[in-house]
Amino acid sequence: MTPPVFAHGSLRLYLLALLDEQPRHGYELIQALSDRFGGTYSPSAGTIYPRLSKLEEEGLVSKSTDGRKTVYEITAAGRAELDARRPELDAIENEVTDSVRRLADGVRAEVNDAMRSLRAELASAAREAKRSARTTSASRADTTGADGGAGSDSNRAVHEADLVINEFRQQLRTDLRTQAHRGRVSPESVTLLKARLAQVRADVLATLADR
Repeated sequence: MTPPVFAHGSLRLYLLALLDEQPRHGYELIQALSDRFGGTYSPSAGTIYPRLSKLEEEGLVSKSTDGRKTVYEITAAGRAELDARRPELDAIENEVTDSVRRLADGVRAEVNDAMRSLRAELASAAREAKRSARTTSASRADTTGADGGAGSDSNRAVHEADLVINEFRQQLRTDLRTQAHRGRVSPESVTLLKARLAQVRADVLATLADR
């Protein structure tokens, strides 16, 4: 979601809604907007403060000093405007919710793709290890009397890895849904997840290559 989601007058309305929840200073308003939009929209101070000044001129908010911070608070007139424009505010809230939901769905898709790829690589490595073990066992059958033992161990390891991957995916999906509901899932989260999963995959494959 990008700043144009706020049509003319909509950002000031959303600021009133945030101040209706509790008094806030400018940075807290910027952070609250960023959180609500899952990090996809973070307004600058140059966007927020002029609107707060305008709201103060119109008598819709008041400000006070708390140490070195200026705290803004909605007035009775501000609440009256907020109530009068409630349908418009509800429409904005719905758009925010839809945006965060789409972002969470994208994260889940990335996780699922990464997990499928990792499982495929592990399965392929297990098959290769099994073939190698069979070849080795066949060449040493006269002295070892065993066939497929290493392959069996490899299959068990893949099964255990698959259980770990499934448990991780389920836990992460639950965490993502919880955080997305709070508006805390951002594109940076997806980038970090992809990078970490790629590193895990590389590390696992490196241990297999050393065998």
